[in-house]
Amino acid sequence: MINGFSSRTLLSVCALSVAGVLALAPVAAAAGGEPTPGRPRAVPAHASLLYRPGTQVRPHPGAPRVPAVSALSWVVADADSGDVLAAHAAHRRLPPASTLKTLFALTVLPSLPAGLEHTVSEEELRGIGAGSSLVGVAEGRTYRIADLWRGVFLNSGNDAVHVLAALNGGWSATAARMQAKARALGARDTHVLSPDGYDTPGQVSSAYDLAVFGREGLHNADFARYCRTVSAPFPGGGGWSYDIQNTNRLLTGADGVERYPGLIGVKNGYTTHAGNTLVAAARRDGRTLVVTVMNPQEGGGFAVYEEARALLDWGFAAAGRVDPVGSLEAGLAGPRPGQAVTAAPVSATVAVATGEKPHGSGWGPAAAVTGAACLGAGGVAFALRRRGGDAAEG
Repeated sequence: MINGFSSRTLLSVCALSVAGVLALAPVAAAAGGEPTPGRPRAVPAHASLLYRPGTQVRPHPGAPRVPAVSALSWVVADADSGDVLAAHAAHRRLPPASTLKTLFALTVLPSLPAGLEHTVSEEELRGIGAGSSLVGVAEGRTYRIADLWRGVFLNSGNDAVHVLAALNGGWSATAARMQAKARALGARDTHVLSPDGYDTPGQVSSAYDLAVFGREGLHNADFARYCRTVSAPFPGGGGWSYDIQNTNRLLTGADGVERYPGLIGVKNGYTTHAGNTLVAAARRDGRTLVVTVMNPQEGGGFAVYEEARALLDWGFAAAGRVDPVGSLEAGLAGPRPGQAVTAAPVSATVAVATGEKPHGSGWGPAAAVTGAACLGAGGVAFALRRRGGDAAEG
């Protein structure tokens, strides 16, 4: 059951939010830098380099050398412009493990307002894969949606994913919506079968697509805030709670892995078939980079963090000293749906999430929040109507 709002209240909020979006849209468009709706984005002439085998980089004289890393696939990109600074087998299709939860969050976050409360049912916890990472969601216990998201981002809890997917219409419906979301973002290497990233034959993504998801997630202040949270209390029932800690060692400095200065998150993962995978974003001197690393072949379980560290260091040193080898927007024929209304530069949204003072007018983030409120209210109203009609599968 969902508590906290009636469906009439939610629909009223949605109506007000629509009005707010319409009022803010001209301001957001005028705030600068966003493409005109309907005008195709420019695709770099060298986008095809990302489909070539081996390491792709176009350095200027004196640019630093790309570090030697053992990952099967990796990407270094500028999160604001979308320029890919260097890549290795960017479109190689590989199992993503829990980095696929970035796409899950992109798909489901806008439709479930964080402050709502939900009491978990037995059926919502069925079908969790053996050996899954769990945060400790329990049948009959009431959680805020924000608690469940922290369980997803910090503990990579597949139990929290199952509950959120059930609220989003069910396991299969969520997978289908994730697939549609990936295609809308121009991510064409991804095939979604299990929304939590659990090893499933045929489920794949790529370093390119995961970089697209990580970058897109940073446009959402809630996503950025969750993915950079180091630790948080998680409800344990009876009024008590226990601490959960983010499993991204570059963020926490756990297990002897040195913290990376300016790290924002985003999501790490591991399964038997995927090996270690990581989407990492960091901010330095006003620039935000996103790096993906898939399945290092050397160095043990923590090599994924050290290889990401080396690629981030290179990216910050090489920015402005290399030409792009492609773009994270290459798969888009035009602006993202609703972009002129909802999208703000990643740097501005990250600044909001991290407590920095954002540059510019700030209307882009405001419009994004308003749009999210509308989508969230509408989605929950739908969930209230459909509650009980779909159960989690798989």
